[in-house]
Amino acid sequence: MPGCRVDHLVTSGTFRLDGGSWEVDNNVWIIGDDTEAVVIDAAHDADAIAEAVGGRTLRAIVCTHGHNDHVDAAPALAERTGAPVLLHPDDEPLWRMTHPDRHPDGQLADGQVLTVAGTDLTVLHTPGHAPGAVCLHAPELGTVFTGDTLFQGGPGATGRSYSDFPTIVESIRNRLLTLPDDTIARPGHGDSTTIGEESPGVPDWLARGH
Repeated sequence: MPGCRVDHLVTSGTFRLDGGSWEVDNNVWIIGDDTEAVVIDAAHDADAIAEAVGGRTLRAIVCTHGHNDHVDAAPALAERTGAPVLLHPDDEPLWRMTHPDRHPDGQLADGQVLTVAGTDLTVLHTPGHAPGAVCLHAPELGTVFTGDTLFQGGPGATGRSYSDFPTIVESIRNRLLTLPDDTIARPGHGDSTTIGEESPGVPDWLARGH
């Protein structure tokens, strides 16, 4: 049987926060084999995500954080598949902005391990972009799913409500840059990068501030 793999889907929609709105493209990551899978960030289009999952059993819908563009399709995908929606409790205030009448099905916690297709995904709590932001580290796949915490070229945005620049830099330094340099970082938007490519930028981030 083929081993665990990472499938990638890009969906498009609107990010809304603090009275503003922006058109965005989101990365949806699907980790699994031919029989089961986990979705990271059910963004914008439940139908497209369900089609990409196909006939596999969806074990969980993991939210890297509670911004609407990362969770807007989660309830619909959960309804279609029966999979639980998982979110760090610190991001429930953001979740409720999008889904006031529907709670997540379960909580994510730092150090928690989710297993799919024989592969472990370890939850790393990485606040800063959002209070309950998490990354998912899959050492067997040589990858970490970074949500909006770390992008190619630097940290996620911290100029809006519930975000903090010193906190995100601390999260990246202590939780992500400690991973092997060749670890592929797969973010919530844009191209993938590696931990080694981003490490030299830390002094520039600190000097720039927000």
